[in-house]
Amino acid sequence: EVQLVESGGGLVQPGGSLRLSCVVSGITTSSYYMGWFRQGPGKEREDVAQESRDRSTNYADSVKGRFTVSKDNAKNILYLQMDSLKFEDTAVYFCAARVSVSLPYIFWGPGTQVTVSS
Repeated sequence: EVQLVESGGGLVQPGGSLRLSCVVSGITTSSYYMGWFRQGPGKEREDVAQESRDRSTNYADSVKGRFTVSKDNAKNILYLQMDSLKFEDTAVYFCAARVSVSLPYIFWGPGTQVTVSS
C-alpha cells in the first residue's frame, strides 16, 4: 500500500519559516516525480514545487526564492522548506507522486495545514 503523510504544518508569523515533511512508503522517492501542492481557503489547488527523478526542481512564481523542495531518497522523505512566509501562503499543503511528467499525480497525502498570521 502506498502512503504519503505530510507533517510540519502549523501557525507561523509573517516572515517566519516552516519545514514540511512528506514520509513516503510503498514506493521509492527516487523512482517518482514528487510535488507539493496547496489549497488556500476559497481557492483552487495550485502547484507549489516539483522535484524530478534527476533532482531538477520547478517552483510556482509565487514561491520562487522563498521555498525549497528537496528529497532524501535514503529515508524516502520529501521536504519543503518555506521561508519568508506571507499571509497568502496560508493553505493546506499536500505532497504527491507520479511516475512520469506526462502522467497525472496518482498518489496523494492527506495534507497539513499552514497558517500565516500575526
